[in-house]
Amino acid sequence: MNPTPLLALLALVFTAHAAKPPNVIFILTDDQGWNDAHFAGHPYVKTPNLDKFASQGTWFRQFYVAATVCSPSRTAFMTSHSPARHLVHGHFADHKANAARSMPDWLDPQVTTLPRLLHESGYATAHFGKWHLGNGTGAPPPTDYGFDVSKTVNSNGPQLGDEAKEPYFRAKSTGLIVDETIAFIKANKDRPFYANVWTLVPHALLKPTPEQLAVYESLAPSANDPAFGPWMRKYLGDAKDLRSQMQVFCASLTDLDTQLGRLFSALDELKLADDTIIFYSSDNGAEDYRIGNASNAGVGNTGPLRARKRSMYEGGIRTFGLLRWPGRVAAGKRDETSVIGGVDFLPTICKLTGVSVPASVQPDGEDVSDIWLGQSRPRTKPLHWEWLFNVQHAEDYMPPMLAVRDGDWKLFVNHNGSGAQLFNIPKDIGEERDVAGEQPEVVKSLTQKALAWAKALPPSKARDDADATGKPQDNGRGKKTPDAQKPGSDRAAIFKRWDKDADGKLSFDEYKAGLGKKEDAGQRFKNFDKNGDGVLTAEEFIDAGRP
Repeated sequence: MNPTPLLALLALVFTAHAAKPPNVIFILTDDQGWNDAHFAGHPYVKTPNLDKFASQGTWFRQFYVAATVCSPSRTAFMTSHSPARHLVHGHFADHKANAARSMPDWLDPQVTTLPRLLHESGYATAHFGKWHLGNGTGAPPPTDYGFDVSKTVNSNGPQLGDEAKEPYFRAKSTGLIVDETIAFIKANKDRPFYANVWTLVPHALLKPTPEQLAVYESLAPSANDPAFGPWMRKYLGDAKDLRSQMQVFCASLTDLDTQLGRLFSALDELKLADDTIIFYSSDNGAEDYRIGNASNAGVGNTGPLRARKRSMYEGGIRTFGLLRWPGRVAAGKRDETSVIGGVDFLPTICKLTGVSVPASVQPDGEDVSDIWLGQSRPRTKPLHWEWLFNVQHAEDYMPPMLAVRDGDWKLFVNHNGSGAQLFNIPKDIGEERDVAGEQPEVVKSLTQKALAWAKALPPSKARDDADATGKPQDNGRGKKTPDAQKPGSDRAAIFKRWDKDADGKLSFDEYKAGLGKKEDAGQRFKNFDKNGDGVLTAEEFIDAGRP
């Protein structure tokens, strides 16, 4: 027998094995603030697994998501585009709310996504946890976007569980997500895989189990702790019950840390850690406790950063940029200078996995794989943001509606070029000193870039209205008209009709029956149930319909 063909085949197999592209795990938490981990400077929370993870990789401390809230931020990670290019201005809700904000009801499944590109190149792909890129009647499931398998919430695909029926579902959800992820990894350990691990925690409504909460039963936090920056100290000083709120928040984050530790251990046990890129971020900054159901989730720590979720100030868009790839990415490094964005994720992962990005994609981000691997350079494209809606605590947290980060400078400006604010971010991380008046040439240059970017976006009535009025589109300013008050009175009548046993509360079954058993009834019910007790009071139901 001629051994040549056999040797050639073996050589081909060994070459293919040696060239196997890296696995990728993308961990995206929900509303985790920039300092919401022990290693990041939180004075109270225990996160031993994240602390170890950070020591094994690089923390890009100037990492920015592409939006101030969940759905548009997630859109950017998936597509490499600023979410406004897809008219994803805010979070996906019901059809009426989406239409009012000039939004579609879901991300177009025909758009090129990172999981689709990887899947077409031979990767096994999965999505576990939160989706929030469209659900309800007619919405495509996650598998329509390039995933082989999924188990999610806020989607039309296979569900992770039923939060309406399980009072501690959210508290246990990270464990369920990690269970699914480990099973997927074991099933695909001999081929390259990509997994989105998108947690529900620490998004409201937080309700840790008694066992989780016991870890912090003696915690006595102080709003004046020097670990908090000036904006955080003032904010926490106005909290209704800081001790209880911080106990619940820390308990929820520590369980998230515990469950992610199981995932990291599984990679070690399967001898896959060295072959796996893990990127860790949050979808936006920490929640605000002035949101009705977020009293506990709203004490997340933005550290020295200004503002919170929904704001384009640093506290709303600057999140963790943690990266681990043993032997390839520097361990224990804190990169203070590189400016990186969520729009960079797709081209960067494609570069590192050897997957081509079609020319038609035209990423708003750029390939920063060289920076991930240790190079130091300025980015070649500015980062842009747009937020057309209201922000809690508007007097401190609501800048003009466009923002651009270019070099050390960050400019805010309205669509008509008015209201410019300018900050030198490396020198003023808390955005306390507006230097627009001292830097007219910088203001002029960045204003031109911001306005040119906005004009290149697809037409949007929400943007046109914001431009015409100079005001956020849901700001609630001024005296309400009778039409604006009408939803409350209508909903009172609806509540009475749906309350079949006339006990003054709506059970989930009563709510679902009244709603017509829509697919997203569980998520809607959860959003209305502000105190998480499993029933809706008339106040909760009626308030949910107010503008």
